[in-house]
Parts: sequence; structure tokens; C-alpha cells
Amino acid sequence: MNILVTGGSGFLGGHIARRLHALGHSVTALGRRGNPDLPGGIDFLRADLTDHKAIIDACRDRDAVFHAGALTGIWGNRDAFYRTNVEGTQNVIAACLQHGVTKLIHTSSPSVVYDGADIENGNESLPYARRYLCDYPKTKALAEQRVLEANGQNGLSTLILRPHLIWGPGDPHLVPRIIERARKGRLVRVGDGTNRVDIIYIDNAVEGHVKALEALLAGKPVAGGVYFLSDGAPVRLWDWINDLLNAVGVRPVTRSISYRNGKRLGALLESVHRLFGLEAEPRMTRFLASQLATSHYFDITRARQDLNYEPVVSPEEGMERLVTWWKARPSR
Repeated sequence: MNILVTGGSGFLGGHIARRLHALGHSVTALGRRGNPDLPGGIDFLRADLTDHKAIIDACRDRDAVFHAGALTGIWGNRDAFYRTNVEGTQNVIAACLQHGVTKLIHTSSPSVVYDGADIENGNESLPYARRYLCDYPKTKALAEQRVLEANGQNGLSTLILRPHLIWGPGDPHLVPRIIERARKGRLVRVGDGTNRVDIIYIDNAVEGHVKALEALLAGKPVAGGVYFLSDGAPVRLWDWINDLLNAVGVRPVTRSISYRNGKRLGALLESVHRLFGLEAEPRMTRFLASQLATSHYFDITRARQDLNYEPVVSPEEGMERLVTWWKARPSR
């Protein structure tokens, strides 16, 4: 197949492009950053999702599109999140419809159903959150709704995946952020440390995307569906963090604050940053406090049944690979 992968210069998008290429597909990766580390044989287009014409051109003659590109983060310009995540997704949908693309697999986030309260073994029947603590999940929810509305139009089949906290070798976000904050003594446990969360190793996240394409190609009744993806079992967040820190030679987290105080601190710092127009992310936000203190994990039965998804790398093997990569980094 001739496939376009948006977010191709990012962690997940790049890995999806590599896997599809290895499976024999003709792959073009699209990203806003130039010179990604992609193997020969994968074409690369440098473009922003907000560039309507560029996205229209990029989707010409494609059989399928993986839309993994997004503006991520827990802090930033509200309009920028909307332009990239909502209008950018609308551009991808419009391009698919204009050129008769038949398969669109959209990467979303479980945060679209998260309002700051515990979610334990949640499934796809959960409604969108009534309130959001930052603009990323809000705009991802709006994007999801656009994708669902497009299903069935002009022969387009859409499917939404919600991988949770992607980690593994090469991760530029989650793991480096944890380790660097801990090294500087800026990582503080929020809550009592018993909360459980879902995570997903990078190879497992890619596997879920490939299985989604296979299900769509097989004509299974999955079009218009939404699926949570994870490693298959939640981890106790602060145990997992301290195991990681111990493995890379960083002192574990011992300081803690209550969830209530974490939320109060986050609200205060958000107000200060807005008042003084500070662009840097606050050291604590309400969303970050809630993510660090509450449980948020999901039932992946539907992905297993409908997509034939199963994790291909165990948490133990994944941690070994991650630690080996981290210790071998040139910057170490």
C-alpha cells in the first residue's frame, strides 16, 4: 500500500513509518521537523499540519493515512493547540476525502475522557470529560469527534486509537523528563503513591496501529471505532518511576505532597504564569498533579477482540531495553 504517516519526525510516528516500511509498504513520513532518523526507502515531507495545501498534496494517491501528528504538552498557547490538533486534523480529513483515501487511523489519547478523577479499568463507553485541566486533551477530544464524523464519507473508514503514556528507547519526552527532574531534585511524589496507571511500550503502540490497519483491510466491523491501548496491565506509578531511577543510577523520589496541595500549587503557578505572560511550563499544573496522584488505567479487551491486539514486548523486557539505551546514550 501507499501510506502517509503524519508526525513522522516524532517518536511514535517515526516508529510506525519504520514498521510499515519493513512490512513492504511504500511509506511517506510527514513532519514539521526536518532530517528525521529514518531508514532509506522512506520518503519524508517537511510540512505543518496547519498548512492546508501541503496536507492536501501529501494525501494524493495514498491508500491509507496514519495521523499520529499532534501538538502535545500540558502547557502552551491555546490557539496553537487548536490550530494543530483540531484544524490540522480537519485538514487531514479533507485531504483524505478529496483524494479518495479509504483508511484513516487517528492516534488520540485516553486523556480525552479524563477530568482529574480516578479512572479504574475504564472502557470505550466512557464519555468525553465535561471539563479539561489543559488544552491538549480538550483539542484531542474535538479532533476525535471530527474523525468519527468523517467515517463512512466518500468511502473513508476511520478508526481511533488511544495509547497511554508511550515509553521506550528513543523516547524524547516522558522518560527524559522524569530522569532529569529527579536528578535536579525537582520531582516530588503527589498523593499517597498507591495510584496505578497504564503505560505502553513503543513496540506495543506500533503493534496496535498495525493491527488496526489489518482489521480495516480485512473488512472487520471496526470502522468508526475507538480503542484503548496499553501494555496490558497497569503499574503502580511511583514504584515504576523509582525502579526506573534506581536502574539508571538516580536517587529515588522520597519527597511528597498531598494531592490537594499539588492541585493548589498547580493552580497558583498557572495563574502566575498567565499573569506575567510566562511561556515556560510551570513546575506544577493542575493537570500534572492529577496525573501524578490519581489512577488512570483502561480495559483493552475491545482491542484484543476486535483488532487481535496483544502486547509484543513485556514490561520487564521493555525496561531492560530502555535502561540499556539510556546508559549508552552519547550525551550521558
